[in-house]
Amino acid sequence: MERKVYVNGKLFPESEAKISVFDHGFLYGDGVFEGIRAYNGLIFRLTEHLNRLYESAHTILLKIPMTRKQLEQSIVKTLQANRQKDAYIRLVVSRGVGDLGLDPNKCKVATVVIITNSITLYPEKLYVDGLKIITVPTVRNIPEALNPQLKTLNYLNNILAKIEAKNSGFAEALMLNHQGYVAECTGDNIFMVKKGTVITPPVYVGALPGITRGAIIDIIQEPDLVETASLPKKFEERLLTRHDLYNAGEVFLTGTAAEVIPVVEIDGRTIGEGKPGPVTRQLIKGFHELTRKDGVRYAM
Repeated sequence: MERKVYVNGKLFPESEAKISVFDHGFLYGDGVFEGIRAYNGLIFRLTEHLNRLYESAHTILLKIPMTRKQLEQSIVKTLQANRQKDAYIRLVVSRGVGDLGLDPNKCKVATVVIITNSITLYPEKLYVDGLKIITVPTVRNIPEALNPQLKTLNYLNNILAKIEAKNSGFAEALMLNHQGYVAECTGDNIFMVKKGTVITPPVYVGALPGITRGAIIDIIQEPDLVETASLPKKFEERLLTRHDLYNAGEVFLTGTAAEVIPVVEIDGRTIGEGKPGPVTRQLIKGFHELTRKDGVRYAM
């Protein structure tokens, strides 16, 4: 069965799903998006994803032509049409069709696209053995240019960093901000564990306020959220340098597609004992538990 794609209120076979070449999302990367996961018929933290989508759209003065409830129903409709209980959902809202100029006011109605598919960011072996990453020269966008807290269709900053990592033989890149502080990776937030404290950079240094990032923070700060035991009770958001990461006991990444993945080497420096640590393993377990109960349930 050919996969169905939602475009502006209708479901189309994948081969027939199209947008205009004059859409400013295509021409200029003018739009916002969310990557969302469904686990066994539950859309994980959908409310948080939609809140972030609408906040990003509001900041760039993009009017989404649907309510949150309508978007939620459309996501469910697309999942049901594709008979998917487990899926990666890409929700895209672009500025819409305009002319070849930059003026967003020439785009009368935003374009809404929903794609449901599967995604595998890293091989299973890396979740067991750990990931090796490298710092790249491309720095994170500064807030005064394109605020990294916005999840927009303009992802070239991240793509350039990913290219640099791949050219050096690494699957993922660590990005610093213009002041040299740790920001995030190309598609994931970064955490470290040191002396019983879990630490991550604050979003103002150039990190996206990730939904999985928030879930991990909740697991640490709310003891009754999951049944996982032996987790640190201390959490901090603070400025981090590469020196801090190099000397951490554990490092891990979080993201919707990646979920929680351990990092065992950065720039040739072994992290901790060079293998996934106990806190990371417990957080992976806790996150998987949370995905089974935190979100919007839908019927097939």
